[in-house]
Amino acid sequence: MDKKTLKTLEYNEIKNKIEKLCKSKLGKSIANKLEPMIEEEEIRQSLDETYEAMSMIYKFSNPPIYEIINVKASIMHVSKGGYIVPEVLLKIGQILSSVHDIKRYAGESDENHENYPMIMAMMDSLVEEPELVATINNAIISEDEISDNASRNLARIRQTKRQKTESIKDKINSILSSNDQALQENIVTMRDDRYVIPVKVSHKSSFKGIVHDHSSSGQTVYIEPMEVVELNNELRMLEAEEREEIIRILKEISDRVYDVKDSIFVDQDVLSKLDFIFAKAKYAIEIDATNPKLNTEGYLNFKNARHPLLDKKKVVPISIYLGDDYNTLVITGPNTGGKTVTLKTVGLITLMAQSGILIPVDENSEVAIFDNIFTDIGDEQSIEQSLSTFSAHMKNIVHIVDNITFNSLVLFDELGAGTDPTEGAALAISILRIFLDKSIRTIATTHYSQLKIFALTEKYVKNGSVEFDVNTLSPTYKLRIGIPGKSNAFEISRRLGLDNDIIN
Repeated sequence: MDKKTLKTLEYNEIKNKIEKLCKSKLGKSIANKLEPMIEEEEIRQSLDETYEAMSMIYKFSNPPIYEIINVKASIMHVSKGGYIVPEVLLKIGQILSSVHDIKRYAGESDENHENYPMIMAMMDSLVEEPELVATINNAIISEDEISDNASRNLARIRQTKRQKTESIKDKINSILSSNDQALQENIVTMRDDRYVIPVKVSHKSSFKGIVHDHSSSGQTVYIEPMEVVELNNELRMLEAEEREEIIRILKEISDRVYDVKDSIFVDQDVLSKLDFIFAKAKYAIEIDATNPKLNTEGYLNFKNARHPLLDKKKVVPISIYLGDDYNTLVITGPNTGGKTVTLKTVGLITLMAQSGILIPVDENSEVAIFDNIFTDIGDEQSIEQSLSTFSAHMKNIVHIVDNITFNSLVLFDELGAGTDPTEGAALAISILRIFLDKSIRTIATTHYSQLKIFALTEKYVKNGSVEFDVNTLSPTYKLRIGIPGKSNAFEISRRLGLDNDIIN
């Protein structure tokens, strides 16, 4: 798809909304990479998956999908003699727990398989590993803590460590109580991972032991008494033994994970896709979306379409069709009447549908699948390029003419504006005729009366208009097809108080 079109129609805003509704990083990554598709079968499948997910949310509420990260590299590291760190093991356990919960989310009844065949098939492909989950949960407490229950040997080592630590503290407390005058503070502290006591510098020589540190003031030395040196050595040995046992446990669990890596990789990929699909479904519920019909004949028929980025409580729906008895629609009417919003609604809804996103239209609406969508919408003036508004628009139009294909949709806003009205109208008609002769679906907005006449007299061209209430001097934003619009300049001027002599 034309990158400029995606930006102009705010396609990324839709992607961002779906990305925020994903529960996992991998789901968000899929949403972030989303692009419109052009193959009918691929689009149909994606839309139907989303529709099934939306129906399941209505019936069973939101699915139990948790955080999913990419664990493939960590698991493959095991084949090189490495092991998986506790943080990643917890994530693997979380993936497998999500598998367990989501397989029970809707139940596995025949009715569910009949009503939601694609989503249920994905859920059926998930592989449970309950024993591995139990092992991980039993052994890993947090990202940096292994449970005493991980092995009997680890429990024994830690019990011995606790006893040894108590012996050291008892010994040091005995020293503290009998040397109160020599101490800076009557506390046990640690330096270099060894238990020490804070001794006044003036009493340093009265203590036998190893000096490990000095205070910043120089008034205190931290001494490891000789009576606890051997106990500290034994404690360090126990700590080394503990580290070795933890690594052995992690390697053992990592080997078990590696043995079922293929199942975990499938689970990771399927859960990520389900997260993305259900995020699309949640967004569909937010915007009251439906599942449209599709065709490759260039026929679109949107019933009560609402621009998805506008407040759904305030947006005025439009009904618009194109590509059946006419291929070009010329929309006229006053400024701020909704002409530009109409173009953006048609373009963005088409992009959404071709991305497998349900669209905010009434039931039985129909979407045409286009190879590309080209737009010339908004003020494209570029000071850097020293282009006038007209020149910038014309440069854009040249790009469209040069890159157009038969199966494209073209959206022009105020075609031919920004120059002499007579020349601008003539150019606009000639440009429209290029696309008309090639049967390319085109919608253009304009103020030019010449284009209204063109639409009235040319075959396969139709007028449309946005309504304006002259009594309230405000647009209704309603679109009428088959009727040219009026700019209402005289009536608006009269109601705003312009002298009737001037108007006459």
